[in-house]
Amino acid sequence: MIRVAIVAGKIDPGGKKNLIMEYYRHVNRDEVQFDFICDADSQAIPIEEIEAMGGKVYIVAPYQDIFKNMADMRRIFNYNQYPVVHAYNSTMNLFPMFVAKRCDIPVRISESLSMAHRGDWKTIVKKILRPMSKCFANYYMSCGDDCGRWQFGNKLFDAGKVDVFKTVINTEFNSYNPEVREKTRKEFGWEDKLVVGHIGRFTAQKNSVHMIEIFAAVAKKEPEAVLCLIGDGELKDDMMNKIKEFGIENQVDYLGRREDIQQFYNAMDCFILPSLYEGLPVVGLEAESCGLPMFFSTEVTREANACELGHFIGLDESVEVWADEMLKAMKENMSVRRSHAKEVCEAGFDSASEAMRMQKYYFDAIEREKR
Repeated sequence: MIRVAIVAGKIDPGGKKNLIMEYYRHVNRDEVQFDFICDADSQAIPIEEIEAMGGKVYIVAPYQDIFKNMADMRRIFNYNQYPVVHAYNSTMNLFPMFVAKRCDIPVRISESLSMAHRGDWKTIVKKILRPMSKCFANYYMSCGDDCGRWQFGNKLFDAGKVDVFKTVINTEFNSYNPEVREKTRKEFGWEDKLVVGHIGRFTAQKNSVHMIEIFAAVAKKEPEAVLCLIGDGELKDDMMNKIKEFGIENQVDYLGRREDIQQFYNAMDCFILPSLYEGLPVVGLEAESCGLPMFFSTEVTREANACELGHFIGLDESVEVWADEMLKAMKENMSVRRSHAKEVCEAGFDSASEAMRMQKYYFDAIEREKR
């Protein structure tokens, strides 16, 4: 049995956490165990689940204190002598890869999970680090083609040096259940409402404030519409102020951070993600698997359209265009709502099959480095 160091960085509710955990739940843990290295300012480390499955959790200084962060990682790497370090922090992987190389760890995997956009201040940092993000790693991975090309470059990608392991979900768990839909809608008073949903971090990347502007246009056209917000983030206050500005407080249900999100995919009538950029968003796949129309900005990779439920609208389009398209899709889908878990699975996004491929990848890389 091997132990793999998973450099997870800051673990908050949402995509990265769900992605890593889906792989961990489905590898053969008699053969591969994960040790999670997480930043101290994380909000949602599933410690109990990890330890119940045989994994370990190590807490390190936040990346903002990068020298302490690296020193903490060096201590952990040296103590455990891992054969594999797998870092999930895109261009920030430069730092754990450097430490892993200094600690003589043979397999050093840098994974790209996201891209960048000129509207996000983090893009400046990402562009500075991007040319160096290949340094010190000897294996390169991405959750999709677009992420791999953006971070590692077309030359490396076209040479077959970047291995794509898709964003994965438990498709069976995220299938549509009309009984769950009815129960949840009754609990929250949504029986006769059109429910627009969003689950995620409230950040510039997610374009969270513009999402409120889009919903305000929906609410103007459909007074019985409700926006269900699940999550938290630095833009929460800005969003709440925008809700008050539009006078739609009675049409917004803010449910905070939650882990029991599967029921809400069933209860919603569409999901909105007008991001400035994404990798391959987990929430999109989960929503589509549950038969939920998914509205992305055109800045999101088209790989996120796992079935016919993915809709892409440009950020330069008016909020009225977004509202019209969303209302049309919601009303059309209501009478034909069904699970799309089979289609999402067949498109290669099921965690069980990809996890076994990941496990084989680790062992093959270890053997290759021994030669």
